Amino acid sequence: MLDMTDSPHRFCVAPMIDWTDRHCRYFHRLFTKRALLYTEMITTSALLHGDRDHLLNFHPAEHPLALQLGGSDPKALAECARIGADYGYDEINLNVGCPSDRVQKGRFGACLMAEPQLVGDCVAAMQAAVNIPVTVKTRIGIDHSAGQDFLWPFFATVTQAGCRSWIIHARQAWLQGLSPKQNREIPPLDYPLVYALKQDFPDCTIVLNGGIKNLTEGLHHLQYVDGVMLGRAAYHEPYLLHAVDQQFFAQTTAMVSRAEILEQWIIYAQQQMQQGVSLNFMLRHILGLWHGEKGGRKIRQVLSDSRLSSQEKINVLTALIS
Repeated sequence: MLDMTDSPHRFCVAPMIDWTDRHCRYFHRLFTKRALLYTEMITTSALLHGDRDHLLNFHPAEHPLALQLGGSDPKALAECARIGADYGYDEINLNVGCPSDRVQKGRFGACLMAEPQLVGDCVAAMQAAVNIPVTVKTRIGIDHSAGQDFLWPFFATVTQAGCRSWIIHARQAWLQGLSPKQNREIPPLDYPLVYALKQDFPDCTIVLNGGIKNLTEGLHHLQYVDGVMLGRAAYHEPYLLHAVDQQFFAQTTAMVSRAEILEQWIIYAQQQMQQGVSLNFMLRHILGLWHGEKGGRKIRQVLSDSRLSSQEKINVLTALIS
């Protein structure tokens, strides 16, 4: 096992489309200074032809922060990796795990697992373009191609091309017949397969993703892999992140309270509102702060009430601090 004590890969928050935007990431950073955060997947087409500042700008507090790209053209990915590095990202991650129909039509995501040499070419091109780590997020297989006989050759090919750090979602992806949501729930998890992958490729950093519900489960997996990545659990129950630095990185600083988080977030939200950002657009990310708390459902209902003005909602949040 590699020494991961100081590596941000020891605990990561997953890239999630429509969720892990910069406002979500800033909120998560209030809980943990050490976890590695990821952007939503951004396609090469969007980055090369769209509003780069809108897509890539982030708050300096978000570091360490990785940019996840979707694409299959080595030249385009190399250019996008360069752009991401110039914007100050700490890592570039290639998505080889998303199974959605839209992603498949663009020839990227999980369907690329069928083309290991192309994935290797993409990784090599990206690594040649930047001086920051290039990583891959993938599944354990696609459709009927899964298990060691499929995953090991794929992994070996891309590793030989230069990829040394991987995030493995421990489910295979079904490219036909299942929605993205079903692909996160129906294919069975196979953690032992990922453990075995780490044993056979000990010099690679392996981060386990998929179905991890809490920090206790995450710590258990660290007996077998180098890091863990939580997605929906971190989003829906963000307060679990407040113990990450202490439990995963041996930090001795005091854990933050909900009130302290809220106080800092209100300042950030007001600053963003002055720049024209909608409060409700940001507010959706923090509703899970009161998950499991007495009165939490009522708080979420009030903050979701479209009849209340932004200032009234800020007043509600301010009252919760005391």
